[in-house]
Amino acid sequence: MTTLRMAAVAAEFGRDLEEDFQIAERLIKEAREERVRLLALPEACLGGYLLSLDDDSELDEGPPALALDGPEIRRLAALAGEMTVVAGYCEAAADGQRYNSVVCVTGDGVLGNHRKVHQPLSEDASYSSGDRFHAFDTPAGRIGMMICYDKAFPESARALALDGAQIGVVVSAWPGARTNATTDLVNDRWKRRFDLFDRARALENQIVWISANQAGTFGSLRFVGSAKVVDPGGEILADTGVGAGLAVAELDVAQALETARRSMGHLRDRRPDTYTPAGAPTP
Repeated sequence: MTTLRMAAVAAEFGRDLEEDFQIAERLIKEAREERVRLLALPEACLGGYLLSLDDDSELDEGPPALALDGPEIRRLAALAGEMTVVAGYCEAAADGQRYNSVVCVTGDGVLGNHRKVHQPLSEDASYSSGDRFHAFDTPAGRIGMMICYDKAFPESARALALDGAQIGVVVSAWPGARTNATTDLVNDRWKRRFDLFDRARALENQIVWISANQAGTFGSLRFVGSAKVVDPGGEILADTGVGAGLAVAELDVAQALETARRSMGHLRDRRPDTYTPAGAPTP
C-alpha cells in the first residue's frame, strides 16, 4: 500500500508579496513537519486577491503580475523542495494579459499551470480568462487544478477526471455571502455552497479532492476558510473549519479510486450521446 499525505491550507494573504512568501514558507515548513507530500495554498496567495468584487472605486490596481518563468515562481519552487506545492498568483503573460492563475511546482521547477476560466461578478475587469482544463503528472500522482468559481461548473472537474486526474486541486478566495450576511461564518450560505461543491465534485467524479481557501478578510471581502480534503466518496477526511489552518489527510489514492469505482463507475457508465438536447450542436 502506497499512501499519500496531503494538505489544504486556509490562511490570510495580502498585497505585500514578501510577507506572503514568509507565510508560504511557514506553511510549507509546517506541512513538511507533518510529512505532507502534496500541499495546496489558496488562490491569489502570492500578492493577494481583489479588494472587492464590485465594479467600483474599491478596485485597486490588483496584485503584482508575476511571470511563470520569473524569480518569484522559482522562489516558490525552491521552498517546495521535495514537496509538490500548488499556489495561486496573478500571471503576467507574454501577450501582456493578466490571468488569475494557479501553478504547481516542486524543487525541480514548474509542473503545471492553470488560468481561471470562469470569472464571477466583476473579476473580468482585472483578469483575462483561461480557456482549458487539463491534468498532468506529478510526484504525488496525476492532478488537475482549478480556481474558485471554476468548481461551480460540473464540466470543469469532469474534464479533469476524463483527462485522468486522480486528484482535483481547487484553490479559492471564496468569500461569505454578500447580502444578508451572518455574523457566524459557520452558518453562512456561501460557505455551505463552498462545501457542497467540494463534496459533489469529488463524489460525481470519484476522485480525491483538495480544496484550499483564503481565510480572514481583505478589502470588503470576508473569506470562509473551510480548507479540506475529500475522498472519492464525497466524505470529508480533514477540514480546517472557517478559521486558518492546515487540513491534513493520508490516503492510498489508487486504492481509494479503485474501491469507489468498483461497482458504480461514474466515468465508466457515462452516456455522452444522451446529454445533448435534441437539435443542439454537439459541444
